[in-house]
Amino acid sequence: MSMITAGYLQMTNTKPCISPCQRMSMSCRAVDVKGTVNPSYMSSRKPLCQSSTSASLKFTSLVPKAMSSESGKEGVSGLPVDLRGKRAFIAGVADDNGYGWAIAKALAAAGADILVGTWVPALNIFETSLRRGKFDASRQLANGSLMEIIKVYPLDAVFDTPEDVPEDVKTNKRYSGSSNWTVKEVVECVKNDFGSIDILVHSLANGPEVTKPLLETSRKGYLAAMSASSYSFVSLLQHFLPIMNPGGASISLTYIASERSIPGYGGGMSSAKAALESDTRVLAFEAGRKGKIRVNTISAGPLGSRAAKAIGFIEKMIDYSYANSPLQKELLADEVGNAAAFLVSPLASAITGSVVYVDNGLNTMGLATDSPTLTV
Repeated sequence: MSMITAGYLQMTNTKPCISPCQRMSMSCRAVDVKGTVNPSYMSSRKPLCQSSTSASLKFTSLVPKAMSSESGKEGVSGLPVDLRGKRAFIAGVADDNGYGWAIAKALAAAGADILVGTWVPALNIFETSLRRGKFDASRQLANGSLMEIIKVYPLDAVFDTPEDVPEDVKTNKRYSGSSNWTVKEVVECVKNDFGSIDILVHSLANGPEVTKPLLETSRKGYLAAMSASSYSFVSLLQHFLPIMNPGGASISLTYIASERSIPGYGGGMSSAKAALESDTRVLAFEAGRKGKIRVNTISAGPLGSRAAKAIGFIEKMIDYSYANSPLQKELLADEVGNAAAFLVSPLASAITGSVVYVDNGLNTMGLATDSPTLTV
């Protein structure tokens, strides 16, 4: 799953030459929602929940210890993000081109152990790419080591339990060979494998009718967008909360279409993002009181991920954002990853129920800079 990020439709006449590689950096918000890949590492501590896609994908490079100094001693200067000893589950990573991947890298760089949930139909491709080293360049961290994914789980967050899965999905060849991929089953597998987690990241969204105006969106398409893009977060937190350690944190990804009209961002996706932000506030109270878990969401700017291209005009969104943001630069996926690492760290221990904008300040603007009414 990913997330659809949008800026606006207007093209700009002046923007710097930005390479395709930069523009294709990473995003967590594209249009496809689910995500899962089978186990990439087999723990010797507890038995794993088995699926027929059980090939081992262990990476030998070490997870970076962001807090350790060259001498191996503790106590580096500054105010570092320290996630050593923490375990993160990131739902919605199916390639190395989205916000989910960028968040995984940032958390790994801070010392967290990374577990990933990948949409079942994308599982085989993602797993094969990892095994063959196609993502090695993207896995490289600032210190030269490679991000290690401890384990990849098949996941389809549209279904809470096996009983919820319709027959046509059960018999779909895209799901054949995989098991234990509903939300409840994945959480049970994580519990059996590792006991608990500290961090939950929701990087999922899907709007099957996202290219349709809201007035032309069917009930089925609207409810599908809500289910995959907002309720999936409620379900994941609901099921993971019992195995989350007190003091943990959860984050999701939203977009400014939740509060402003973005023509072209249709199919009920704007409604789903509005629901996600409202749920963030309610869940912050409920999860805070019940499990001492913080809940926040990041409103990220447009990013040219593969999934985001499903909305059809992501390049125009990026152009508009560049031309009209207070910080006139292209948004990088790593910047969203860094914000996420801060929000789930002890440095943000008093921040919960918040929408944090990481969009170069575009959300603050009420007028396009090339508007004829603008005199500055």
